[in-house]
Amino acid sequence: MARIPRIFFPVEGIVEIPLEDELGDVLEKALRRAELNEHQLAAKTGIAVSRIRDAIDYRPDLDSEELGRIAAALSLNEVGLCALGAGLYPLPEAAGLPFCVWPLRMKHGIGVVNAYLVGICGESHAILFDTGSGMDALTPVWPKSITAVDAVFVTHVEAEHAGALCDVVGRYNVKTAYAPAAVKTPCGKPIAEGDTVTVGRFQVTAYSTPGHCSEHACYKVELVGSRTGRAMLVSGDLIFAGSAGGAYFCRKQLQAQTRRVLSLVPEDTLLAPGHGPLTTVGNELRFNPFLG
Repeated sequence: MARIPRIFFPVEGIVEIPLEDELGDVLEKALRRAELNEHQLAAKTGIAVSRIRDAIDYRPDLDSEELGRIAAALSLNEVGLCALGAGLYPLPEAAGLPFCVWPLRMKHGIGVVNAYLVGICGESHAILFDTGSGMDALTPVWPKSITAVDAVFVTHVEAEHAGALCDVVGRYNVKTAYAPAAVKTPCGKPIAEGDTVTVGRFQVTAYSTPGHCSEHACYKVELVGSRTGRAMLVSGDLIFAGSAGGAYFCRKQLQAQTRRVLSLVPEDTLLAPGHGPLTTVGNELRFNPFLG
């Protein structure tokens, strides 16, 4: 019998999606995290301010030796930063799950925002993680094979991640939707650190991960009774492949929560971020610039 693929991409043309952040984005976030400006970084590294600004403005011309100095000055992972600068950031194979995942890629500004359906392969119902900005964005990428939603989990209530929440609840008659504990939403109930919810054959564990915003959650998804299959971590805007979310609430909490959550799950856990491509926990522990 042929092996059933575990990752489905309902819309052609966006199976291969770019990293959420380029080198310039990572440098800008790293400067804010370190509370430095371009002049201070130039003084620490001996690299001209103009070259640093060019890199931040998406005109990178820094060699690996210069990127190594920047990584040391900003406490970044040197290998990952150099790979990012060379356009060679590694991405692992997204396979080996004991269930099926449908990444729902929706255009957002100049980039892409992600939601995810998780279900048993061959069945017509699934769990939805995040909802996109609205049904007009979500409907075109929705797989025809999924006709029912068992539950919804929202990582945070920014418009592009939770805008369609109430519409999804209404259209699919969803019995239970969850959002981070202190969030007020008419369509969801609170879920807090360590809460575990069983939905059909799935077990979903919530982790409170403030930093990007004050109320943010990540969700570990496991198939009950599976002994060999990998788990999945829906990370929202906490961490991306090759980068991290913007620390609009608290830089220190974002960094601490990222390390904490990644330490709580196996390294082979599939990491499903709110933006950018799929990766794994182990891949990001090895290469993510912000985990240096």
